[in-house]
Amino acid sequence: MSEPTKIVCRNIWKIFGTYPKRTLETIDRSLSRAAVQAQTGHVIAVKDVSFEIRKGETFVVMGLSGSGKSTLVRCISRLIDPTAGEMLIDGEDIMEYSEARLMELRRFRMSMVFQHFGLFPHRRVIDNIAFGLEIRGMDKKERRIRAMEVLEKVGLQGWADHYPRELSGGMQQRVGLARAMAVDPEILIFDEPFSALDPLIRREMQDELLNIQAEVQKTMIFITHDFLEAIKMGDHIAIMKDGEISQIGTPEEIVAHPADDYVREFTEDVPRYKVLSVGKIMRDPSPRLTTDGVCCSLGAKLDSLIDLAIETQGPLGVVDANGNIVGEIDQAMILKAMDSRS
Repeated sequence: MSEPTKIVCRNIWKIFGTYPKRTLETIDRSLSRAAVQAQTGHVIAVKDVSFEIRKGETFVVMGLSGSGKSTLVRCISRLIDPTAGEMLIDGEDIMEYSEARLMELRRFRMSMVFQHFGLFPHRRVIDNIAFGLEIRGMDKKERRIRAMEVLEKVGLQGWADHYPRELSGGMQQRVGLARAMAVDPEILIFDEPFSALDPLIRREMQDELLNIQAEVQKTMIFITHDFLEAIKMGDHIAIMKDGEISQIGTPEEIVAHPADDYVREFTEDVPRYKVLSVGKIMRDPSPRLTTDGVCCSLGAKLDSLIDLAIETQGPLGVVDANGNIVGEIDQAMILKAMDSRS
């Protein structure tokens, strides 16, 4: 059973300029961003964007610099007010929220992690993590206990009483992640959080976040300009260009069926077997397959199954999240899928 819809964006527009609403009412909406800017002096940052995000999924918004991805995500929290459109969270249009309700949304239900860590240099690590809880008015002892729990979750045991200047970039970003998680939000928003990190540290942080997400199952929105990061992190990916969404889909769908040349350029150098999952090529279970056989997860990737298939010399049972056998896959099917997608 699929999870309920958590966030819905309907026909979101964001225009920067002196008269954005008037511009939206009078322009030919089929014109490009460049044409509108030339005619009116206004910039279309987000153009008629719609999508849905389900509870507990990681939704990646991906695009090159200037594509509108950061502006779009800021509209979700109303850090920037859209020029037009609806932004629903749990069925409520937050465009109708008062300032008080917006403050409550940001304090209790939503947290953000930015590329630049934004830590308080005069506060110790533990106090940086507990800052959101302090704003809520939580008792000092209680918030320290909670902050210590999250500190351990992000792998910073023993660093509670240090200052940000004593930490590496990767460690500082872990503090930023811990601070966001400490308030136990329903929604976590990441704005290119790992872009400033070295490649090795970046991969470690990606893996850390994936491990945490497997445990906490928050609704996450993740912004990146890196397609490999997008397919690694995302359950669904929205690829943006000039304020518009070029394609929305799972990593498998986008790699296998790019919607246009812009999307195709991102997918050209991606090894297909790294994004194609077992569920895409399995067949229905045969009569000889039993629960005593070797089983693999529906979400498993092909490159992790070759050795297992060779070792068992027979079909592998494919199981869903509840452990129920839903199909089977063998070595020949894996090799054929890898060859056809390469």
